[in-house]
Amino acid sequence: MSGAGPRTVICLLRHDLRFHDNEVLHWAQNNADYIIPLYCFDPRQYLRTYYYGFPKTGPHRLKFLLESVKDLRQTLKKKGSNLVVRKGNPEDVVHDLITQLGTVAAVAFHEEATKEELDVEKALQRVCAQHGVKIQTFWASTLYHRDDLPFSHISRLPDVYTQFRKAVEAQAKVRPTVQMADQLKPLAPGVEDGCIPAPEEFGQKDPLTDPRTAFPCSGGETQALMRLQHYFWDTNLVASYKETRNGLIGIDYSTKFAPWLALGCISPRYIYEQIRKYEKERTANQSTYWVIFELLWRDYFRFVALKYGTRIFLLKGLQDKEVPWKKDPKLLDAWKEGRTGVPFVDANMRELAATGFMSNRGRQNVASFLTKDLGLDWRMGAEWFEYLLSRKLRCREDELLTQGLTVDYDVCSNYGNWLYSAGIGNDPRENRKFNMIKQGLDYDSNGDYVRLWVPEIQCVKGGEIHTLWALSNAALSEAGIALGETYPLPVVLAREWSRHIKQRPNKRDHPPRGRKDPSDTPRQHKDRGVDFYFSRNKDLS
Repeated sequence: MSGAGPRTVICLLRHDLRFHDNEVLHWAQNNADYIIPLYCFDPRQYLRTYYYGFPKTGPHRLKFLLESVKDLRQTLKKKGSNLVVRKGNPEDVVHDLITQLGTVAAVAFHEEATKEELDVEKALQRVCAQHGVKIQTFWASTLYHRDDLPFSHISRLPDVYTQFRKAVEAQAKVRPTVQMADQLKPLAPGVEDGCIPAPEEFGQKDPLTDPRTAFPCSGGETQALMRLQHYFWDTNLVASYKETRNGLIGIDYSTKFAPWLALGCISPRYIYEQIRKYEKERTANQSTYWVIFELLWRDYFRFVALKYGTRIFLLKGLQDKEVPWKKDPKLLDAWKEGRTGVPFVDANMRELAATGFMSNRGRQNVASFLTKDLGLDWRMGAEWFEYLLSRKLRCREDELLTQGLTVDYDVCSNYGNWLYSAGIGNDPRENRKFNMIKQGLDYDSNGDYVRLWVPEIQCVKGGEIHTLWALSNAALSEAGIALGETYPLPVVLAREWSRHIKQRPNKRDHPPRGRKDPSDTPRQHKDRGVDFYFSRNKDLS
């Protein structure tokens, strides 16, 4: 840009589809005469995954994204602006706008952490350098700012979450949200807003909403803020979150902030401020703290991605560990389609396929099953989740099990957690494995969740539904089940499962000698580590 004419700032929005607490829009408002909020549907995000060729973006993710873009456009219109929408590589779209207008002084965007997004940022820098246009960037995707971490360099980030959490909580502060203007500067003259594409333009169809879904919500900032209002202030559900977070059925067992966080429809700092306000005005307890605790998990995996770069995508993982992973397409298909013959696994995988959603409890289990019971390449699971997931899985801290506050597909969290489940990431404990049968009995003791999603076996009563292969022929016949015909035989039988089969009650109390399955922690001790670190006397002010 040359001369002293009106200044135009292009605000490239990516995973920050909100008006509140948006530093890019806030900066542009103070430094421009015209603002162009821009969202690009980058065609590279609708290709195939790198290793196994699944579609990168599935129908549920796309639907939620389109809803979020539409909602942001409506919000910006109310603020005197608009959202400019284009299909194309962001660097090419920005180049065309700079050339068209001749008044662009700066391009502003929030920085990301992984290769594809960083490649776009490098391309934008080249385009702007060619035109003499300033680049203005911000970091705003995490609760704690990157520059406020109590480590001299990102390379000093601890490889164990507990160490990271303790250091951050003791030595860092969360920055306040930025206060936005009531109205935004207008679009530059001559800029058309563009059409928001339909799913068919990406080779997709708008998916139907399954009535069984635990996430019957729409995308967008408006819905995200309404959800927070409901979960915090209207119902006080947040005050019991820690006790309900292991749920499987229904919308209110967890915050469900996940999908909105991933697209930036809601700010983690705004959630933090609302939690602190709730603690001050109503109650502060382990449940309210636990929401913050899980936002920290989200931060951690983003910072892990900054530290390790492309290593988070490699077969050997962060530990450079050789594991003889299998690549069995039949086993993978059985897992993907929910026909492994292990009802708790199948129910979760069918829920994911039908709705784009799976509880955190389910995600931990199906990831452990794929990597530890089937021994399949963990990247198969990671890429399948990339395609379908509206949320991510979360893993365990040394002795603390995190639940519930998950995100829409987030590359850092997805790969960080699959590495963790595969035993080649940030897990300090080797050979961590979930016992599918015990998990099913602990968290779906009567089998209601399995019956909801695996209707062909719904006539089996009680918890016996989790171990069909152990039932008598008469019991199976009475339930209308022919194993291997109406429902699959298990593709694998793990030795430790036998301890939890009703026909052998004496073995439940006497597990084999040797390393104990991590999911065998007695129910009364499940939160022992939690209570040690977060006692009721903890100062939450």
